[in-house]
Amino acid sequence: MNIYHSLNLVLDYIEEHLDEKIDYKVLAGMLLTNEYTMQRLFSLLTNMTLTEYIRNRRLSQAGYDLTERNEKIVDVAIKYQYENATSFSRAFEKFYGIKPSELKKNTSGFKEFPKLFFEEVEPTFEPFQYDIIHLPELTLYGKAKKTTKETIQEDAPKFFKEMEQKYLDTYGPVQFGMVSYEDRFESDNFKYWVLYEKEIPGLQKYVIPASRYLSFHISSQSSSSIQKLSRSFYTQFMLGCKYKIRELPELEYYHDDVTDFLVPIED
Repeated sequence: MNIYHSLNLVLDYIEEHLDEKIDYKVLAGMLLTNEYTMQRLFSLLTNMTLTEYIRNRRLSQAGYDLTERNEKIVDVAIKYQYENATSFSRAFEKFYGIKPSELKKNTSGFKEFPKLFFEEVEPTFEPFQYDIIHLPELTLYGKAKKTTKETIQEDAPKFFKEMEQKYLDTYGPVQFGMVSYEDRFESDNFKYWVLYEKEIPGLQKYVIPASRYLSFHISSQSSSSIQKLSRSFYTQFMLGCKYKIRELPELEYYHDDVTDFLVPIED
């Protein structure tokens, strides 16, 4: 299966159903995966969420319907799955910078968000070595730092060093690193966690359900090596990944001067 061809079929399906409720299960089925993996893959390849893409395509089409087809604002709002004209107008103004009524009078504010298309080249991959392991439920204790995708490369190693210096003498080295999201596909705000298996006063308890994991071995604990493997996983391995990623945090397990990068998968 050429993943880019399949993604173009997904984009075609979205285009044909902009005026209907789009079922993400249907889209995931077209990629032979689950909804979570499908959304994750889309956001990695396009640097936007699937929800953002659909919303922008609908609003782009809405402008055309208002100006060229002279449709009523309330009808266009309902057509593109908004609850009412007020919520549609709010989203419309954020997208165009003007209200729908103003665009109907003056089309100088028109804005186009084009349909995406992927070049259907065969992806090339570097070889990846990994194990499949099962971890029982983990009860960990740690602290988190808020960060973003733009700042995490600096925030994570700095926060790691701060935590290590504070607790090393009493509780030993840091054992786990983790990124948690409020909403992985709607928000760029997330947290980088430093975690211990030991219960440490003042640190927050975090329970991770039992799961299977893809385990990628990194022969160091340097942040640059971990980030390099992470980028390669998301931009290469996931394109042809036959496993369904589970909606749990990825873990970095630090031990014996090496790191295991752990990605949760469905049974």
